[in-house]
Amino acid sequence: MSDDDLPPPSSGTDALYPQSLPLDAAAPTRTETATLGLGCFWGPDARFGATPGVVRTRVGYAGGSSPTPTYRDLGDHTEVVQVEYDPTVLSYDALLDRFWRWHDPRARSAIRQYDHLVLWHDDEQRAAVEASRDRIESRRGHVSTRTEPLSGFTPAEDYHQKYNLRADDELFDAISAVYDDPTTLRESIVAARLNGFAAGDGSVALLDDEGDSYGLGDEVLATLRSRVE
Repeated sequence: MSDDDLPPPSSGTDALYPQSLPLDAAAPTRTETATLGLGCFWGPDARFGATPGVVRTRVGYAGGSSPTPTYRDLGDHTEVVQVEYDPTVLSYDALLDRFWRWHDPRARSAIRQYDHLVLWHDDEQRAAVEASRDRIESRRGHVSTRTEPLSGFTPAEDYHQKYNLRADDELFDAISAVYDDPTTLRESIVAARLNGFAAGDGSVALLDDEGDSYGLGDEVLATLRSRVE
């Protein structure tokens, strides 16, 4: 996978977050990554970002042959979300369960840009993907969802990252006051959560469990609660 535009591994939290919010500062040192396509990447970015055990999300382009895809020149790539997760809290199989539930695997997209797609990173993921696909196929018939090896990933432009958060002035102003660098904000656990809450995803239980570690103050927590209650 091409990761020239990605930050160093999560163990380097001081370098990644020079003014770390508490949840980001406590990021796990070991994470794993899934790459999934579920149509327009704004929605799954938010839904996965509000999932307990997810550490970071980023949206981008994968599954095609063009070496330098952009939103305006996508070539044969598909919009995907990368989900970086803590395997001690959330398993790859659990992520796949969500992936299959969140789309109709029998339906084909009208355009490749919005295909349903799961890209495995290694042989272990491949086995899990193929087993889960076979289970779905045995229950529901032919699966049109693409299942392929990951050959590369290109992060999308900054304005696509945490799209719902960017559209919420109060929440975006709160976190960008701490993380004004687009890459740092994109890789923030707190930003992933805020993006989910801004879209109406997540739960009061998650907010109650983690909210104090966001480090953004009572007014922001009250706003988050209003999004999910």
